[in-house]
Amino acid sequence: MSKPPDLVLGTPNLLILKILALEPLHGWAIRLRLQQVSADVLQVSDGSLYPALHKLEQQGWIQSEWKMTENNRRAKFYKLTRLGRGQLEKEVANWNGLSSAITRVVKLKEA
Repeated sequence: MSKPPDLVLGTPNLLILKILALEPLHGWAIRLRLQQVSADVLQVSDGSLYPALHKLEQQGWIQSEWKMTENNRRAKFYKLTRLGRGQLEKEVANWNGLSSAITRVVKLKEA
């Protein structure tokens, strides 16, 4: 199976916010959770993940705190803010509209 194409613009924000809506996680755990939930279809590189986390934090949608991991290592844990929950709702609505429109086009009967 071929690698999936680049994600639709804004999709990484939606995915990160959704993963963090479940529980606070550090970057590596966010990456693993996304991979696991998508059955290894969606993979995000560190070069994409950490700048996205930084941007989401600057926008006030997530906040971070240094804590110890289950392996006794110090890591930055991210959690969704109240503002982030509102943004997640908007992102989900936008995604539902976009994916619905794409599905309608894909299902067109061919001549």
